Amino acid sequence: MFTSKTTILWRLPQFRHTFSCTSAFAKATWPRLVLGIETSCDDTGAAVIDETGAILGESLHSQKEIHLRTGGIIPTVAQQLHRENIARVVQEALERSGVTPMQLTAVATTVKPGLALSLGIGLEFSSNFVRHHSKPFIPIHHMEAHALTVRMLQPVVFPFLVLLISGGHSLLALARGINDFLLLGQSLDEAPGDTLDKVARRLSLKKHPLCSTLSGGQAIELLAKDGDKKKIPLKTPMGRHFDCNFSFAGLRNQVTLIIENKEKEEGIQQGTLLSCLNDIAAATQHTVASHLARRTHRAILFCKARGLLSSCNPTLVVSGGVASNMYIRKALTIITEETGLHLLCPPAKFCTDNGVMIAWNGVERLKEGKGILSHHEDVRYEPKAPLGVDITEEVKVAAIRVPSVKLRISN
Repeated sequence: MFTSKTTILWRLPQFRHTFSCTSAFAKATWPRLVLGIETSCDDTGAAVIDETGAILGESLHSQKEIHLRTGGIIPTVAQQLHRENIARVVQEALERSGVTPMQLTAVATTVKPGLALSLGIGLEFSSNFVRHHSKPFIPIHHMEAHALTVRMLQPVVFPFLVLLISGGHSLLALARGINDFLLLGQSLDEAPGDTLDKVARRLSLKKHPLCSTLSGGQAIELLAKDGDKKKIPLKTPMGRHFDCNFSFAGLRNQVTLIIENKEKEEGIQQGTLLSCLNDIAAATQHTVASHLARRTHRAILFCKARGLLSSCNPTLVVSGGVASNMYIRKALTIITEETGLHLLCPPAKFCTDNGVMIAWNGVERLKEGKGILSHHEDVRYEPKAPLGVDITEEVKVAAIRVPSVKLRISN
């Protein structure tokens, strides 16, 4: 029986970080309060937090149900929903916090990466807000915010390894500072969340009585609990590539062919639920987990070989929407126990997109006086934006062989 030792961070701390302050903004009036605004994809989020990480007020409007009905996110629909809800969401966060706009020290907003139309709504609203209230503006890198959320919940020191996995992103990076990252690997095609969603759609899981209100990834995880992963043979991607990059499109193609063959065997049309869908879900989830675990294992060995990790408490932080999948967490726990790392996963509510993580990233930048702009400076959103310095080729050249580790995980 598997026993997970993953640390799931639930409680807010009563500690204070010590940072060097290098600007007038970093020496702002105590206490410093930051409003965070998130609109990178299909969730409209806002939150007000202080410098200790205490969440004073938050609000989130999810578009999940609407996009479930359309079979995926339609950018123009997401844009319109952000436009309709952003003012209310921000107002709710402020009212719940008891903080007025004039009491805010700064406003932090996601400007990269993400859906262009969604990012545009958040940036437009924030630009008008900071101009109207004469507040400093802190543009936020969405993936940087995911990586640093854990530091709001626990005093994690740099450097640490980060695995960010979601519906739109998949990457491994070494976090050396609040805006200092080394990119070790990233998806070469689609993200794991996207793959799980597409498999769920191909299996028509929204017609399943247990899955009608779940996202694709949630449906796969639920059905996999009653499936046998060994009954559906799938090949783990990139077995002959000794780097830390990911690829999930080939796996999706494998699963699609299996589904097509099973439909022929059972004599059913596409859109009808297969009798073996639990097994397909289990095999797909296991293969995604195996791919993530093996690339992460190589990243750990690479960082250890070059002395890039903390010697006293080497840590792997896993965040992003797919990090909520408990099977994947268990697979990564096996790897960290094998390599002597401490695995930290924020609670599920902080793994998905939210205003809290954006506000916290703003606090971190405010404390160090980094990336803080006056309200009149021009800022543009960037749908595509790398995280940190890309050293993926260096990792590839190292060609580190990863020893075989059995992922014995009970559903």
